[in-house]
Amino acid sequence: MNALPPATPPSTPPSTPPAWRELLGREHLGSAIVLAGGVLVGAINIYLAASLLPTAVAELGGASFYAWNMTVYIVAMVVTTMLTGRFLTRWGDVGAYLAGFATFAAGSLACALSPAMTVLLLSRGVQGLGAGLLSGLGFAVIRSALPSRLWARGAALMSAMYGVGNFTGPALGGLFAQFGSWRPAFATMALIGVGCCVLVLRVLPRSRRSGARVPIPAGSLLLITAGAGAVSVAGVVAGTLQKGAAIALALLLLAGFVAHERRSEQRVFPRTTYRRGSPLKWIYLTLALLAFGVAVESFLPLFGQRLAGLPPLVAGFFAAAISLGWSVTQICSSSVTEQRTVRRLRVLGPLLLAACLLLQGLLQRTDTPVWLVVVWVPVLFAAGAGIGLAYPHLSVGAMSSTQDPEEGGRAAAGIATVTSLAIAFGTAVAGTLMNLGGDSMLDAARYMLFGLGLICAIGALTAHAANRTSRTQPDAAG
Repeated sequence: MNALPPATPPSTPPSTPPAWRELLGREHLGSAIVLAGGVLVGAINIYLAASLLPTAVAELGGASFYAWNMTVYIVAMVVTTMLTGRFLTRWGDVGAYLAGFATFAAGSLACALSPAMTVLLLSRGVQGLGAGLLSGLGFAVIRSALPSRLWARGAALMSAMYGVGNFTGPALGGLFAQFGSWRPAFATMALIGVGCCVLVLRVLPRSRRSGARVPIPAGSLLLITAGAGAVSVAGVVAGTLQKGAAIALALLLLAGFVAHERRSEQRVFPRTTYRRGSPLKWIYLTLALLAFGVAVESFLPLFGQRLAGLPPLVAGFFAAAISLGWSVTQICSSSVTEQRTVRRLRVLGPLLLAACLLLQGLLQRTDTPVWLVVVWVPVLFAAGAGIGLAYPHLSVGAMSSTQDPEEGGRAAAGIATVTSLAIAFGTAVAGTLMNLGGDSMLDAARYMLFGLGLICAIGALTAHAANRTSRTQPDAAG
């Protein structure tokens, strides 16, 4: 038996899109909270620790390990998002969610009790394992927890949690750090994890599970983990040459991963991904290129402080304009069901994101006046809106790429894997582009914004390819 019940892709969308109140009504509210909450805690904790680490280092020492905090967490996330389908097959929806929340809670508690920086890093790895599984489950379980007419709404809600997390993580971490209380922040996240375990048992529909031992794709897992590690190293080493070498190594490892996946019977992504004429590979590439744009947020506070003289707290919230645009826009975008419009939004999203990043680069100035800083905000919001226009429809395209329920669940879980890896890769590339600016913060900002803008623009081409191949697939929706 499969972990997920058969689901029919919504090849013919309803004449009127379902209202949000149907997803958030009594019948589906509990499931929606669990799915969204799992993605949200993972997204929050990507940035939560960054705000808390200076306070933690002051108490624990270990400043030399500072930069590895994000690396350990992201790599751990990527590993377990790739294993989501196997957790579902083995334990079903409820069992997999309990494993994810329990692991996350245990890692968070260990962070709160850490006596040394090395222990904190290991605890962040455990936390990342739970968060990665929860992120993958958020998309994969949409297929079984919600009817197909609500997939677009569910996908929008899941991906909106990345934007909310990017905004909430630094704010929550900064609030605790303001009072020198980094341990209670992790303890709070542990309590949230425990509370979510209780909620899972009460509200999540139980799916069938096979209980069979599913082979782990060890080769694929090793290659993609090494690639994620190389990307993360690129984000922490100094110097353009070292960063470039680490990124080149990551690209080689990713190429090796794809070559291995195409030949192997034990793979991470569904077989459909590598089939000639399949839209799924183009959908994943477009999602990755959209997620690349999110990497800008890690550096916008620095630009706000150095170029515009903004206070750190103001610069941090200003940087969240992209996440806000992403979250708000896709709530509206998910209402679209007419297929011609959906295809246009898939292409328009990367174009809008790229255009706004390029415009933001042109608007950078040394000693930026206040009026120009005010202009930055709607430009960044519109950049996030580009992600929000396309992301939910690409997510539904991935979930609907096959009628096989197990392969469909794996395709859905791949959304989180691709997003996490692309954000990590984008951050490393952004750091390399900034190094090209040398000692000039203005040049660094422009190199990064122009470079990422051009990379994100490629997403319009991959989205067009996804649209073209989708029309020729009888089992692909949208």
